[in-house]
Amino acid sequence: MPNIHSSQSASSSDSAIAIHNVTFTYPGSEEPVLNGASLELARGSFTAIIGGNGCGKSTMCKLFNGLIPQFYTGDFTGEVHVLGVPVAGQSVADLSRKIGYVYQDFDNQLVRPTVLDEACFAPLNYGLANYKELGERALAMCGLDSIHNRYIWELSGGQKHLLALAGALSLDPDILIVDEPVSQLDPQHARLIYECLSRLHAEHGKTIIVIEHHTEFIADFCANVVLMDKGSVLWNLPVQEGLNRIADLERMGIQPPEVTRAAIQAAQSFTRSPSKPLEDSQLFPTTVEEAAVYFKEQHPAAISALLVQGRPPKVAENMVQSRSEHENANSLPIVQFKDTRLRYRGLGKKEHEVIRGVNFSLHEGERIALVGNNGAGKSSLLRLMAGISLPQEGSVSVLGEITHRSSLEQLAGRVAYIFQHSAEMFIEDSVRKEVSYFLRTRRIQGADEQITHVLDRFRLTPLQERDARLLSGGQQRRVTLAIGAAMKPALMLLDEPTANLDLATREELIGVLDELDQHVRTTVIATHDMQLVTQWASRVIVLHNGRVEADGSPAEVFADEPLLRRSGLSLTQMMELSHRLGLSALCPTPEIFVENLRNLSFTKEDDIHAACPQLV
Repeated sequence: MPNIHSSQSASSSDSAIAIHNVTFTYPGSEEPVLNGASLELARGSFTAIIGGNGCGKSTMCKLFNGLIPQFYTGDFTGEVHVLGVPVAGQSVADLSRKIGYVYQDFDNQLVRPTVLDEACFAPLNYGLANYKELGERALAMCGLDSIHNRYIWELSGGQKHLLALAGALSLDPDILIVDEPVSQLDPQHARLIYECLSRLHAEHGKTIIVIEHHTEFIADFCANVVLMDKGSVLWNLPVQEGLNRIADLERMGIQPPEVTRAAIQAAQSFTRSPSKPLEDSQLFPTTVEEAAVYFKEQHPAAISALLVQGRPPKVAENMVQSRSEHENANSLPIVQFKDTRLRYRGLGKKEHEVIRGVNFSLHEGERIALVGNNGAGKSSLLRLMAGISLPQEGSVSVLGEITHRSSLEQLAGRVAYIFQHSAEMFIEDSVRKEVSYFLRTRRIQGADEQITHVLDRFRLTPLQERDARLLSGGQQRRVTLAIGAAMKPALMLLDEPTANLDLATREELIGVLDELDQHVRTTVIATHDMQLVTQWASRVIVLHNGRVEADGSPAEVFADEPLLRRSGLSLTQMMELSHRLGLSALCPTPEIFVENLRNLSFTKEDDIHAACPQLV
């Protein structure tokens, strides 16, 4: 997909969105979530809005379709125009014909029983005669045309996300807003979403606005990027320029794309003064295609040395240990599946088998990543380990107890299950009460000190008196992680823990997982985040159609490209760059790539030449 890195200047007459000096404060909050925000987006633009959790991204977008201030009440001042017309005086119903919106909590916007019913709902509700045709067209655009008659509750989280997008597309709106479009999708479905948005933008002239944490997708598909902080818009720039504002991004806890980080690290590494700041005018590559050209031009000797013709690619060694280093064949497994099958009964007593006779064991000290495409069975496998679901055939044993013979209360004291949907875990009226609930009900000694430590570790102390259900999606995710961390379980199960997280919180999560190793015997994460897998996991179990497709180290899994394609996975940007350059090793991180580049550069080039700056 071609990249569009040019910017359009927009005036009020040709703008899709224009807001001026908007301030908004939610009831009960002392600080405004929007604080003098101003922004103008041109018609037909493709814009990503970025910023840390709680900076006001989602709140600002709710201005555009009138939800603020018509439904979300609070203190509001400022002006909002959509397609050149003031929002004031227009109803949400009127605006919804012009603006399609896929919310972060997209589950709440699915209201009909079947897939086709849902896709047809909006045009039918508006009395359009061709409502069915519009619904079917939207489903086809989102790759859901083969599951028209499936019930909503049968779908995976990713399939529901795609369906919510289809529902938003069914009215053929001029503007489409998608809040966290890839947060619960496998990499292949995530790219499908963006390719669909790109077609709408390029072929139909739609104005696309995404709220996004994944800068790799922004680099590949968006034209402009808007940075927000503390309720204000800091800048609106072409993508390559914006993603090269490294100081601004780091201050907001946002990581530029992996290839950008690699290019910056290489530039610093190959100068006499690595600590010297780089020139602000220097634009580094943001996409894999740009990076492949850049490194061939800037470091030809090192790239030539890394090339080994005729060898299949392997994954370079990284910091994680292999499964064999952790497993003790003589020790009892923490979790054991034996011929395990799980079926859900649908309407009409039809059964759907989601786990199809799996056999494997998890051992103490392992860091297990469950990966696979949407609907592969990852969440179902976690629910079996937590004892929430019981198999119809075979068995599941957890910490030496068969789940059929253990109560949920017994398992809850030793197994922490962090749900995919954060709000499902909230039962109290404040963040502090949520985090302390388990410790208080079990009357665990030293609870106050532990709660204070966890709140501080997850940057929740300023939010501790707020209702968790009223926080942003990323803030809610941090609360659920804090709940699990406070329990200090023997077995920790996390379902998509990095979904909706900004990059700063994501890095904190990895630090907290390292800290939990002192208390947790085994950690299992179901995830679509391949960077998290390469950084953290010692063992990867690939699920496909309810079966174990592969089980091995990250190096073994990522070296098998047919497996990745078959299972809805993908290489990280750095691995893809290694592949594009024809390297014999797929480097999992920018640090490993640059280290290899530097070592070979100083081996193949004379020291004087290698020590000189090599940037144009």
